[in-house]
Amino acid sequence: MRLTLLGSTGSIGTQTLDVARERGDTLVALAAGKNLDLLEAQVREFRPALVSVDEAVLSEARQRFGSLARVIADEREVAVQTAEVCVNAMSGLKGLAPTRAALEAGRAVALATKEAMVISHHLIWEAAERGGGRIVPVDSEHTGIYQALAGENMDDVAELILTASGGPFRQGPADLNQVTPAQALKHPSWSMGRKITIDSATLFNKGLEVMEAASLYGVNVEKVGVLVHPQSIVHALVRFCDGSLKAQLGPTDMRLSIAYAIDAAPTGMRGPGDVRGARRRGEVAGHLGFHLNGQLEFADPDLERFPCLALAYRAGVAGGLLPTALNAADEVAVEAFLSGQLSFLGIARVLETVLDETPNGTLTWDTLAETDAWARRRTGELIHAGTLNNRTLKPEVNL
Repeated sequence: MRLTLLGSTGSIGTQTLDVARERGDTLVALAAGKNLDLLEAQVREFRPALVSVDEAVLSEARQRFGSLARVIADEREVAVQTAEVCVNAMSGLKGLAPTRAALEAGRAVALATKEAMVISHHLIWEAAERGGGRIVPVDSEHTGIYQALAGENMDDVAELILTASGGPFRQGPADLNQVTPAQALKHPSWSMGRKITIDSATLFNKGLEVMEAASLYGVNVEKVGVLVHPQSIVHALVRFCDGSLKAQLGPTDMRLSIAYAIDAAPTGMRGPGDVRGARRRGEVAGHLGFHLNGQLEFADPDLERFPCLALAYRAGVAGGLLPTALNAADEVAVEAFLSGQLSFLGIARVLETVLDETPNGTLTWDTLAETDAWARRRTGELIHAGTLNNRTLKPEVNL
């Protein structure tokens, strides 16, 4: 299969290349940031015709491997190259523009950029409708739901359920305000990038996934539940109107989700809930030998201990500009925590304050950019003021 890959040097990107290597897929084009050492090795191995890098390292990249590929500084051009599937593994708001470009060009997108669905889902679906593009999610939970829904009628769905490992602080310590970045980066189940690992420790990432699931499958946020499941074997469940449950299980290996998303994308979703299923191209990473044994535990999340999840529900229910502001605020707050400027619980206090101050408005491409910029600026001001580390949190949500 011919692929394009955005974010090739990140965690999802490198695992996508593992899948491509195992299956013999062709990489038509790659996009990355500034990690030229890793990118050069990828270019020399996969020989894409086109490579995009950050503008700041464009000259150096052309010197290092410009004889092997055309090197540019525009991810959107990579996204629209002719290929069976465009895998978008770029994190943050930066991944939004190439997602839009790919869909408007009629490309099938295996989407790991959850922000696209969280902050701009109706704009993304409009882009798919205009260009004829398709979407299949890459996240293990959303791909799990996709697999559980294949062959089912969305009218029969009573609830979508995402599982969460609970992160490194599921059982302790009691005082989360004192935890360090090093502690928060020790995820018990998954190997991920720094930002998403911190979001998993606060359960904010699960809140993003709740909003993403609602947007992908066309249900209200209140119909997306979360269960803490420390073993991380059950990735997602669907509860149907007759009371039955359907679950998707598997090893804690993102390559399985990536492979399925690539297989499903060419016949993927043109709109919310448009699930079609896919043929699978054989074994991934030797997992036919995976042995299922032991106990599987499930529990409701503790929203007082992890208020970021409650705040995400609040933003998802309210809609409008709140998800955009929340996502932007979290990106700034997590970076502040990692650099020692903000406490662990200070992340949630910043997010709550930004949500309280976010103005009402209709989401458009213009207001999205304006709200994102405002929320980042306001978050920086709150962190600089240093008044939030001990404020009492009162996120209100009923699950």
